[in-house]
Amino acid sequence: MTVASSTSSNITKRKFDVVIIGAGGSGMRASLQLSLAGLNVAVLSKVFPTRSHTVAAQGGIGATLGNMIEDNWHYHFYDTVKGSDWHGDQDAIE
Repeated sequence: MTVASSTSSNITKRKFDVVIIGAGGSGMRASLQLSLAGLNVAVLSKVFPTRSHTVAAQGGIGATLGNMIEDNWHYHFYDTVKGSDWHGDQDAIE
């Protein structure tokens, strides 16, 4: 695959054996393995590399159990949205 990138007014073409879409854990692991095999690899991400899903994930499973006086699904909703840095689909989260 050939990718063109703009540098000032010049267009530079780069050739890759593999282009990986997604810089999460799986994408980065695949790129490492492919580069160790001698392939020229590009990794594309729609977000800054340290904000990919694997890095941003908080881990665990959250739930509103209703077992505390102050427990409410609104708190769970807010924690989930906040944990996604407001990038999560709020309709789906709700």
